[in-house]
Amino acid sequence: MAMIIVKEGERMDSALRRFRKAVDKSGVMADLRKKEYFEKPSLKKKRKKAAASKRAARAARAEEKGFSS
Repeated sequence: MAMIIVKEGERMDSALRRFRKAVDKSGVMADLRKKEYFEKPSLKKKRKKAAASKRAARAARAEEKGFSS
């Protein structure tokens, strides 16, 4: 859970901006969007397989160029 402490004399808009940044950094909203609708297990498996192949292709291109991670 993202949490901030409002400082003495801090304006609410700047506190809200810091809170939104904390929420984005924690990944809460991305997780909520992912769980908003039911995803069939077959589609979930297909999405994960596509993401894995995309990561592998990106790693292969990086290795080809001489980068290492």
